[in-house]
Amino acid sequence: MYCMPARASLPAQISHHTQDAIFRRVHGGNLVYNTCWEDPRLDRAMMRLDASSRVVMITSAGCNALDYLLDNPAEIHAVDVNPRQNALLELKKAMIRLCDFEELFQTFGYGAHPDMRGLLGRLSGGLPPHALRYWQDKHYYFRRTSLNPSFYYRGTAGQMAWLTLHTFLGSAQVRDYVDALLHINSLEEQRRLYAHVRPLLWGRFITLLLRQPMAMTMLGVPRAQVRLIETRFPGGLCGYIQQKMEHVLTEVPFWDNYFWRVYFTGHYTPGCCPNYLVPEHQAVLREREPRLKTHTATLANFLREHPGSYTHFVLLDHQDWLATHKPQALHEEWQLLLENSAPGACILMRSASPQIDFIPPEILQRLQLDTKQAQHYHPLDRVGTYGCTLFARVLP
Repeated sequence: MYCMPARASLPAQISHHTQDAIFRRVHGGNLVYNTCWEDPRLDRAMMRLDASSRVVMITSAGCNALDYLLDNPAEIHAVDVNPRQNALLELKKAMIRLCDFEELFQTFGYGAHPDMRGLLGRLSGGLPPHALRYWQDKHYYFRRTSLNPSFYYRGTAGQMAWLTLHTFLGSAQVRDYVDALLHINSLEEQRRLYAHVRPLLWGRFITLLLRQPMAMTMLGVPRAQVRLIETRFPGGLCGYIQQKMEHVLTEVPFWDNYFWRVYFTGHYTPGCCPNYLVPEHQAVLREREPRLKTHTATLANFLREHPGSYTHFVLLDHQDWLATHKPQALHEEWQLLLENSAPGACILMRSASPQIDFIPPEILQRLQLDTKQAQHYHPLDRVGTYGCTLFARVLP
């Protein structure tokens, strides 16, 4: 059962309120995620979508919603409180529907387009008005410059990735390490390379950078999640980040890891990219794209406004924040999830904590936790930054 933390001192409370206000300001006015930060390969293995599946999910950058279409679900509802995230998915949908593959890959594979204004003119009839207005305003996100060479260094998470990358690459030895990492195809070689460069990766400056509240805000990590990590992980935030990065760099094949590659290089490659950027998937995605709808709302409000019998819910990690800041909203969301679940509906979520213990007891009684499957797939996650994965089915 979730326990409220002890009351902080007045200076700490002021600091916390300031951090929360900055977080709301940053996330309320910016594109945060330019690529999804959850591994859809594992999602699809656990959920086993089919032609009867009706999916409700958090939009994020939309990559995974497009990935799920490959399993032929009846419908997918991508829900996000940030309209900019939905605008990004709508742009991807429109390009899949109306552009050739080469232009799609140039834009979202290489992260740049030489004439984004012209492209938006051609897409104007195929984009919702809010999405068209947003990208007309932010067309320069796809302009390659010496100061910012890629769309994947735009948005708040992208800007933080750009800053962190340049901090890491301050050493020639680290630059050589990253270059070698991008060209090897063996875990044994990954481990050998990492052992050689490890002391340089975790120097004083990068540790100080990652401890800054603004750094976590830019990466989309609210204070509630930072507190979860600080209080539940022995090494605190820096120890947590170091352990997760070591797992990614030594235990997960990097040659297949498009999540980290795009932030190391600013682009994908044809052999290492999300499925929506694979040429042989374009015909299927074009046919099924109308089944994918975006909704700008909280998850709870979406379910109130669109009640139904949904088979799959993908919640990402947003309940970490609800558990700390809005426990009543957390309870209401779970009630709505259960009310709108088909028999045996699947629920997939992640957390910064090593264990999710904030689900209300009366809700837990309605869930069958598949701990075996969650524990099997969690270490295989190519992103590798979450504390745990929860996979459950709704009991009749």
